[in-house]
Amino acid sequence: MATDAIPALTVFAHPYCHLCDDMIEGLRRLQVTHPFAFAVVDVDDDPLLEARYGERVPVLVGGGRELCHYFLDSAAVTAFLAQFL
Repeated sequence: MATDAIPALTVFAHPYCHLCDDMIEGLRRLQVTHPFAFAVVDVDDDPLLEARYGERVPVLVGGGRELCHYFLDSAAVTAFLAQFL
């Protein structure tokens, strides 16, 4: 599924969460070699997101599907991004 669009990922996170910070930093490192954007959504701001993700954060979502949670799975993210080459 090649396209000119830059892929977008979403990190569902809690503030002051070291696992969330680690995942975000890992994504920033991946951006050096892979073009993509990501947004961080605070699940504490939305009761539905809090109910859905709760203590599973961080959760990384791309293309409407969960790519990984707790820890960045670079292989899964790279495979997802390869769809956009």
